[in-house]
Amino acid sequence: MRYLREPHEPHVDAFYAIVRIIARFWIWFFFERVEVRHLERVPLTGPLLLCINHPNNLIDSLLVGAVVRRKVHYLATAALFRNRLSARLLVALGVIPVYRTADDPDRTDRAVELFAACHQAFDRERLVAIYPEGATRAEAHLQRIKTGAARIALGYEAHAPGKLAVVPVGLSFDVRRRFRGRVVVSFSTPIALSPYSAVYCDEPGKAVQALTTTLQQAMEREILHVDRIDAAPLARAVQAVYRGELEHALWDERGRAGLQTSALATSRGVADAVEHLREQAPERVERLWQRILGYHAGLAAYQLCDDRFGTRRDRPPQRQPVARSWQTIVGLPLFAYGAAVNFVPYYLPGWLARRMARKQTDYATIRLLASVVAFPLFWSLQTALVGWAAGLEWALAFFLSLPFGGLIAYRYVSGTGRLRHQLRFGALVLTRAQIARRLLAERRDIVTDLDDAKRDYLLASKGSASERQRLKVGGNRSGGGGVRCEALRARQNAISPAATHTLKSTSQPNEGSIT
Repeated sequence: MRYLREPHEPHVDAFYAIVRIIARFWIWFFFERVEVRHLERVPLTGPLLLCINHPNNLIDSLLVGAVVRRKVHYLATAALFRNRLSARLLVALGVIPVYRTADDPDRTDRAVELFAACHQAFDRERLVAIYPEGATRAEAHLQRIKTGAARIALGYEAHAPGKLAVVPVGLSFDVRRRFRGRVVVSFSTPIALSPYSAVYCDEPGKAVQALTTTLQQAMEREILHVDRIDAAPLARAVQAVYRGELEHALWDERGRAGLQTSALATSRGVADAVEHLREQAPERVERLWQRILGYHAGLAAYQLCDDRFGTRRDRPPQRQPVARSWQTIVGLPLFAYGAAVNFVPYYLPGWLARRMARKQTDYATIRLLASVVAFPLFWSLQTALVGWAAGLEWALAFFLSLPFGGLIAYRYVSGTGRLRHQLRFGALVLTRAQIARRLLAERRDIVTDLDDAKRDYLLASKGSASERQRLKVGGNRSGGGGVRCEALRARQNAISPAATHTLKSTSQPNEGSIT
């Protein structure tokens, strides 16, 4: 079974390799696009700790396990091990159980056992993944992470200095509940532990809290993080209206290279700008928010979509409805076939997820797990019927066509949806031209306000960047602080100014939950 493994892939057994192949297929089927950024930052050998945000329940583990070239040993709640069958599966996949105090109040040594299990994995040069937030969260906001990751890392660093690598990971979903959505998996630069381990032997609490703060900041840089939860709807609304203008500006400035700019980078820039303006000009932001709400209410009244108002520069906008009309006619037979053979396994998981999901983060996981059962089941039944009626060769061809037919049908529905919005807007122009002109004028005014806000934010950002550079140059002239631990004093020379500042400004840690 060696062919199931990738080159230079240590410690990946055949069972894990098979499960990963299956997971990769379903991720390819479930998501329209998975953008992986800086995978080269994940070492292929040696002990490694991944610190991942947790926005989408089980989907998070499937994604990271599918893109990383090594076997991932996740830390997971012990509640998942209560069922004997699931426990055997999780153990075979290398999952490490986490026993919280609430699970077994009489066992106070569970944290020691967890640390020992992680350190044993590191001794065998394995990769361990942890969700420092603890529970999965739906907000576009990284919760304050717990100290477990830092305590595990620094505990092992004291045992085996210089061996462990710590890599923060960010997962960003465009729409969690959407089938064929998009996701970004972004890996941060590995964090050097030597500055913190040099302090850990004398002041472990201070070092743990400092590393936790560094992990928090590194994870926030890899995701779309909005400091204020109530600012998230505004950031999404601004991005929906203004993304086309940003893409056009990038095209004008950089050409085709500008269009390759990461969607995560664009979203992060919008979120940062919204946060800045909320702090500097809250009245201005409130007026803009009310205008956007009014504009969207006008669109909803006539069942219109905002992206139909934008124009693409690589094709005359007036030809798009005609081209899509031909595509709609030609693609109708393919849509009919794909929809007929995939409607039940597509509809049933969504129906189950809507009724069973208790929170937003459960929906995608339930839908994916139900799809993993529903699609193979219905595909197998249909293939058996075709084989019984037409023979083995036709059954094989039919089976291979099923996933592609489903994807074609889904893309067809999405395309006809865009065409419907264009036709509705065209009908509005013909029948109620004054209302159409008012909506267009309102959108132009909003875009003008956003242009002004973008200019003000960029000017302020340039000033802040210059000030940060001046402070950094001045700060680099000063040395790092002293450390009292003689055994690690020589390694103190590697402490960066930023890490030294974090260590000096750190308060006492929260010694709460491990993960």
